[in-house]
Amino acid sequence: MSQKSDPGKAGRRTVFFVSDQTGVTAETLGRSLLTQFEAHDFDQVTLPFIDSVDKADEVVRRINAVAAEEGRRPIVFSTLVQDELRGRFAGVSGLFLDFFDAFLSPLEQELQTRSSHTAGRAHGMNDSGAYDQRIAATDFALRNDDGSRTADYGEADVILIGVSRSGKTPTCLYLALAYGVLAANYPLSEDELESGMLPKILEPHRAKLYGLTISAERLQQIRRERRPAGRYSSAEQVRFELRGAEALFRRYQIPCVDTTSVSIEEIASRILTGTGIERRTRP
Repeated sequence: MSQKSDPGKAGRRTVFFVSDQTGVTAETLGRSLLTQFEAHDFDQVTLPFIDSVDKADEVVRRINAVAAEEGRRPIVFSTLVQDELRGRFAGVSGLFLDFFDAFLSPLEQELQTRSSHTAGRAHGMNDSGAYDQRIAATDFALRNDDGSRTADYGEADVILIGVSRSGKTPTCLYLALAYGVLAANYPLSEDELESGMLPKILEPHRAKLYGLTISAERLQQIRRERRPAGRYSSAEQVRFELRGAEALFRRYQIPCVDTTSVSIEEIASRILTGTGIERRTRP
């Protein structure tokens, strides 16, 4: 999987994320570091399941070919666990950043224990209970999406409320899949916003409510992509709904987060920190 860059941006560089499993860890850590270099543009290539010497050698050849073609060293983020596979990159024509080498050796010294060097521990199914919790929470989020079912609200850890397209559904799914949190969501209707009153169905669960808001410009953009014509995506309607939702949050002292320029991961983290909900599993 690759992401192409903007050729007009300065400092274009190819980046490889190499892993013997899914590549999620290499991508997450590597991209976090790359965000600190705004002046550069990166072509990102993810190479997962590099679990044999032959595959590792093929990756080395690919990196060397890119280096020769572009005239500059690619950057390589690696989470390869096996020493044999990591050793194949010793002479690669790239900046090879080995996350396991950087952190495992100091940990082994501190803990006075040799690490198991077992591949797939970060995203495997070694903890079946945590995995089952994430699956159950994801099913809960899907069943209790968009106010379609409210009978299970008593079981919910958190109930996200807000106007349509403010980010409720993806946030619920992320909370479920990443942390095993039972998250439901309820869309505030135009009638409810006009009344200024909290919907009766939510009254018994006020302590679980968490609001999502968003800028009018961003919400209008999102709605236009979904339904370009009609009142739903008009500037007037968007502003009316957002004013009503934010007034409701203030009236009932419902904590909220502005999702305009915040990632799903950060939204989820703010909700968990603000509510004190336990992270039952880890992403």
